[in-house]
Amino acid sequence: MIEMTVDSIRMSLMTQHRMVILKDVSRERYLAIVIGPAEADAIAIKLQNIEVPRPLTHDLLSNVIRTLGARVTHVLINDLVDETYYGRIIMDFDGRHVEVDSRPSDAIALAVRLGVPIYVAEHVLDRAGIVPEHEDEEKLAPFREVINKLNLDDLGSGPKPE
Repeated sequence: MIEMTVDSIRMSLMTQHRMVILKDVSRERYLAIVIGPAEADAIAIKLQNIEVPRPLTHDLLSNVIRTLGARVTHVLINDLVDETYYGRIIMDFDGRHVEVDSRPSDAIALAVRLGVPIYVAEHVLDRAGIVPEHEDEEKLAPFREVINKLNLDDLGSGPKPE
């Protein structure tokens, strides 16, 4: 299991699909998972510390788990089958280890509310993880010095177009 954090929530301009981008905490490796708009909003609302007047679905789930005396220890994205991710919510309940099947987006929304770790199985990352290539940085290196010397303080202070 590899520990991940929520890097961002993004929307594809081409398809209008939303995705959560998870980042490996120990190295530069990412996992992008397409999620629904409600789950994207639920994750983003919590990450931005936006107050809502009434509990959202994931707040309700969190409250029910706590009220029943269970404790979520972590969530796990444990499989990828035919481009569909699978997740688990891992809990301690009355001294027992309990795992509940979950969509990864719901598990992540719950994890950010409870402040518990998000893990991804190594075989899932091996199959779908993204490691950025740094060759783009190398291609831009000759321009870095020019860009760093630009004086942008007077940008826009020239004559106004009529």
